Amino acid sequence: MAKLFEETQINGMTLANRFVRSATWEGMANDDGSVTPMLIDCMVDLVKGGVGLIISGHAYVQRVGKASFLQLGAYSDDLLPGLTDMADAVHKNGGKIVLQIAHAGFFARTDLTKVSALAASDMGNSSKVPHRVVSVSDIKQIITDFAEAANRAKKAGFDGVQIHTAHGYLLSQFLSPAFNSRIDEYGGSIENRSRILIDVLKSVRSVVGPDYPVMVKINVADFIENGLELKDSLKIGKMLESEGIDAVELSGGVLTGDKLSPSRKGINSEEKEAYFLNEAKAFREKISVPIILVGGNRSYQMADKIITEGAVDYISMCRPLIREPDLINRWKSGDIEKSACISDNRCFRPALTGKGLYCVSDKKQG
Repeated sequence: MAKLFEETQINGMTLANRFVRSATWEGMANDDGSVTPMLIDCMVDLVKGGVGLIISGHAYVQRVGKASFLQLGAYSDDLLPGLTDMADAVHKNGGKIVLQIAHAGFFARTDLTKVSALAASDMGNSSKVPHRVVSVSDIKQIITDFAEAANRAKKAGFDGVQIHTAHGYLLSQFLSPAFNSRIDEYGGSIENRSRILIDVLKSVRSVVGPDYPVMVKINVADFIENGLELKDSLKIGKMLESEGIDAVELSGGVLTGDKLSPSRKGINSEEKEAYFLNEAKAFREKISVPIILVGGNRSYQMADKIITEGAVDYISMCRPLIREPDLINRWKSGDIEKSACISDNRCFRPALTGKGLYCVSDKKQG
């Protein structure tokens, strides 16, 4: 237990343990992306439950990049008061919080944004989503908007930022041959496909400075036809390390990936847990920056084994903390029964109706 609950640091950010709440769309923001009291209460519950680091739900950096109903935003200074209240509430309760900044790209909700989605390349007849291919000028603006969102996070008092580059969102789309067939400097080789991500990192770093934690969430692989593969993902990891990334969270799959999507169902045995662990071990051989592993983490025993063996540095969870916000404190107290989460993904349904995220399988919650 000592290893999981020891104090660590990520670029000066001191964390009380090695448990991370992975970015989770809560469906608790206002229509304009501003923070609500319900969202703040959700963050406070996680802090009180013992989570070492909270990564916020994805906050969109451009209005056109909005992915979800009642999604948190970071695209305007008008959102700073709510973001500041959110960070302050976490800190008053002794926690740490990082703002995840994101752009949905092709997966934007055009019914909400009322404009065509932005895509790395023309998706042709493969989708009925109205979209347009981003120009080089668009790319430069996107890079600027990521940096400005990161600056807002710092101004609001967040302890760091995480650049969302997973699950088929815009930066992930550029990395993936399934979405990126460009023939300019942003397409072709993995170096070119990574260019926008590296430029986003450089731009973010230029505004927040060298001593502010900047993290990234990336796919180990897309697990779709012609998608990003591990060999290229490892190259991306090396490039990010060279450019000064402070930590890498490893996930996988895309929103349309069905059984191999980021949130897989039926995690009912240790053999099904930590379903990106083998890929994480490959990353461990290539990079030395802290690695955070998400994906099917359910039991204390598996978490302890992974950390003790040194495969990764942090254990990240989403759905188990929806069911049990106090899971980490429960484990710390000595009750190491596995998470009560049954991985049915029904927790997202209430959020789609404006009720916010909660576990519908927990009889105590309804």
